[in-house]
Amino acid sequence: MFMKTVLADGQAEQQVIREMKARAAGARGDIEQIVRGVMADVQQRGWDAVVEYAERFDGKAPYIVEPEVLDDAYNACDPKLIAALEKAAANIRDYHEQMLVKTWEWNRSGGETLGQTVRGLSRVGIYVPGGTAAYPSSVLMNAIPAKVAGVGELIMVTPPTENMSNEVLAAAKIAGVDTVIAIGGTQAIAALTYGAGFIPQVDKIVGPGNAFVAAAKKLAFGTVDIDMIAGPSEVLVIADHTANPTYVAADLLSQAEHDKLASAVLLTDSMA
Repeated sequence: MFMKTVLADGQAEQQVIREMKARAAGARGDIEQIVRGVMADVQQRGWDAVVEYAERFDGKAPYIVEPEVLDDAYNACDPKLIAALEKAAANIRDYHEQMLVKTWEWNRSGGETLGQTVRGLSRVGIYVPGGTAAYPSSVLMNAIPAKVAGVGELIMVTPPTENMSNEVLAAAKIAGVDTVIAIGGTQAIAALTYGAGFIPQVDKIVGPGNAFVAAAKKLAFGTVDIDMIAGPSEVLVIADHTANPTYVAADLLSQAEHDKLASAVLLTDSMA
């Protein structure tokens, strides 16, 4: 995260902007070079390469998170949180059902038949961050629309941690994710892109991640589909002395938590 106190000085402000641009550009170049090598290695060597990178960066080889682990995580969560997640899931499902594009057919009087057939993708991979913070909302917002669209199989990948987030695993259970695999980073994206070991190739990869994940999705596009290339986040909050500092801090942190390269900047005329 990038934070600095700057007084009302145009020269100092320009220095901050130069530092932000240089940092982002330098990091992006290094990251893309690393990611390109990992993606190429997984494409060539398959499962052996995936395991090597997983053990190096995740600390352990990939493994499937068994359904009973999801059940235990669900039961371990605060009932109020579960109620909130289930309510959110219902709202997301209801909304996306209204957006659903459906198959239709039109038989014209001249004898010709026009229309379109709409089918969900066979298999979609969902990346869920698990390093800096846990985001059960990312699970719901990616998995439920896919289910509504008729996707045949949902595979969720998330970095293995000493104590995997119960909230994230509970959200996967609520959303109806078919398989949860403990693997993160570039190696997860590469495995979903090319297929390796028990991780099958998918049709599309969605979900947020750090700069390495974003770079990997960029390289994966064309072999598989992706949702978008996002991050690292940048936010500029403009606030005067009447602003509630708690709300201002929350807005800054909501973007800063996404990535260590995120930039959260406050512009204010009030040093207090």
